[in-house]
Amino acid sequence: MKNNVLKGGILVALGACSYGMLATFVKMAYQEGFTTAEVTISQYCFGFIGLLILTMFRKRTSVATTKTSGIKSIIKLTIAGTTMGITSVCYYKSVQYVPVSVGIVLLMQTVWMGVIVEMFLHKKLPGMRKIISVLIILAGTILATNILSQSMAINWVGVGWGMTAALAYTATMYTSNNIELSFPPLRRSLYMILGGLIIIFVIYHSSLTGNFSFGILLRWSILLSLFGTILPPLLFTKGMPLTGIGLGAIIASLEIPVSIIVAHVLIKESVSQLQWAGVMLILSSVVLMNISERGKTV
Repeated sequence: MKNNVLKGGILVALGACSYGMLATFVKMAYQEGFTTAEVTISQYCFGFIGLLILTMFRKRTSVATTKTSGIKSIIKLTIAGTTMGITSVCYYKSVQYVPVSVGIVLLMQTVWMGVIVEMFLHKKLPGMRKIISVLIILAGTILATNILSQSMAINWVGVGWGMTAALAYTATMYTSNNIELSFPPLRRSLYMILGGLIIIFVIYHSSLTGNFSFGILLRWSILLSLFGTILPPLLFTKGMPLTGIGLGAIIASLEIPVSIIVAHVLIKESVSQLQWAGVMLILSSVVLMNISERGKTV
């Protein structure tokens, strides 16, 4: 059992690290003159093709062991996947205006948003532990985004895109954990990425007939699709059942420091000690919120 938890923890950590590197790659693509439309379309196109190839070549699972539904279930997953596409568009627009360190902190507001969604859906007030965790997250966010700094001008357009990304990500997290769980992980990921691709085409269809730079397909598409749409879903769907949601959520929060460190190393973004203190507060709140699950997973 302990070996399974360790294996699951490694898989979840690798998935979080993959997601953590993504925003920096997007920033680097922006520096080369590519647009949000080009970044998202190339990422989801290659991601869908990659998952489709993996699905075609995976071992056939017997019908007795895998329950799959018909076209209605596929439509449900595809519709659910549109939130993934919206998350990517909004998150990438956010990091166009704010540093990666601020963008990832804004995206992680999904932690307290998830608590609110849970409260309304289950019509039950959250426990004191969750309330304290939410307050810590909000305090950490104020520090990590440097809102109190007089020397830093806050780009509220970037903040708005970041909060919208967090809302969409909250919807993604909910649908990922509640819709058509009987589907094999690869097929679930495939249909959800298809949904994301469709909504991105709807949003940016005019870009394809305009000045779309196909150079991004050779330059960034493989890297973006690998770390953004192929590896993380596969690693999380394999790792989370082994760790449990509580421990898995704690490990997945590695995405925040990894994102900041990679941005610092590759594009020289600076992060103050006050911002790091805010990040540590957010990470501690994630641990506090999920620590009660730890005993159930081992």
